[in-house]
Amino acid sequence: MLPIDFSNRMKEILGTDFEKFEAAFSESPVRSFRVNTNKISKENFEKINPFGGEKIPYAENGFYFDCDGIGNHPYHHAGMIYIQEPSAMAAVAGVEIQSERNILDLCASPGGKSTQAAAKIPDGILVSNEIIPSRCKTLTGNIERMGYKNVITTCTDAKKLASLFGEVFDLVIVDAPCSGEGMFRKDENAQTEWSLENVIRCAERQHEILDEIKSVLKIGGLLLYSTCTFSLEENEKNVDRFLSENKNFELISVDENLKKFTADGINFDGCRTENISECRRFYPHLAKGEGQFFALMRKTDGTGIEELPQTALCEIPKNEQKIIFDFLDETLTDYDKKAVKKYKENFVYFSSDFPVPYGAFSCGVTIGSLQKNYIKPHHQFFSAMGKMFRQKIELDLEQAEKYIHGETVPCEFERGWCAVMTEGCPIGGAKAVGGTAKNHYPKGLRTL
Repeated sequence: MLPIDFSNRMKEILGTDFEKFEAAFSESPVRSFRVNTNKISKENFEKINPFGGEKIPYAENGFYFDCDGIGNHPYHHAGMIYIQEPSAMAAVAGVEIQSERNILDLCASPGGKSTQAAAKIPDGILVSNEIIPSRCKTLTGNIERMGYKNVITTCTDAKKLASLFGEVFDLVIVDAPCSGEGMFRKDENAQTEWSLENVIRCAERQHEILDEIKSVLKIGGLLLYSTCTFSLEENEKNVDRFLSENKNFELISVDENLKKFTADGINFDGCRTENISECRRFYPHLAKGEGQFFALMRKTDGTGIEELPQTALCEIPKNEQKIIFDFLDETLTDYDKKAVKKYKENFVYFSSDFPVPYGAFSCGVTIGSLQKNYIKPHHQFFSAMGKMFRQKIELDLEQAEKYIHGETVPCEFERGWCAVMTEGCPIGGAKAVGGTAKNHYPKGLRTL
């Protein structure tokens, strides 16, 4: 049963539609996934799609599904898909993003919007940030699984990031921490933890975040603000407050197709933003998905100063160059030597000139670390660069399931590192020794 105070507030917002809204909470949550085109094209995935499901009409590469065990499937382990709420896909789907853009996802874990955005910018850079270290590990793990080479993950707050960067980002995504009203159907804890006091606390924190991060956008850059809640305080009122305090931002329209599946933003008493209806509200009784709110704002003026921090990446020390480049020459068919750098104790592959801030959680592809006189490869090396390996082990589904359990797999190679693949997509790695492949899939990722 929905909290009484929440229901009363929603009656004021929805009026005669409240009964339909309330009835939607007795239905099962809607589940969906996105095809990761960084690893496999949508067309090729559709040929092998074992999960069925109709396409999501407003989210490119999105599918609904209604089956169990998808998170343990080899295709999930291989990063071919990302499980994400259909309504959560809508926010990024509503923004036109060119391939060379620089994007900051400020509150990114577990990585749904980050991985969705990264797929759109093969020639750009994504800085994916999460303030809580444990959640940043989850975020980094998902980026590794999806095989992206152009992502920097950071673990800090908005104020610190703003102190590092000038006006360098074309898009900033603020999927702000919120009271979670939109998740009531999916998460019972969200209902029990809900209170009016928490709504107000969240609204204030969201305003602080927006105010702290606004300076890193280029002139003409876009600020995508989203929540998974329905409250006016956290949504339209926050947007209106931000715009009234920052005259160099304007509210703009999202993709027209999304308007078929979302409701207009609400023009509340005292609203100063004439086109507040351009905000979008995703309701479970109007479209298949959970609750979501998003607004797209454009920065119209600023300093024009694109300051960048000094990069933390280092050139490879001379005494380590032969070891790492011999390893890469033996392992890969082709790679850019200039992209191989050192970050902390790891060798990384990062082809962009975009600086990696000191203290970054990860950057590019972690190749591995030097152990005495050999390279110990990292799981991300296989996941992100497996298609470039000289030695590949292609597995059928049954064999792939055994691999992610930790079992050995068939191998025709006598020695050396191999990328383990299924349907041409890398899952992880193995080391061939005398015609036997030793499983190197991380134990923490294996299924029981």
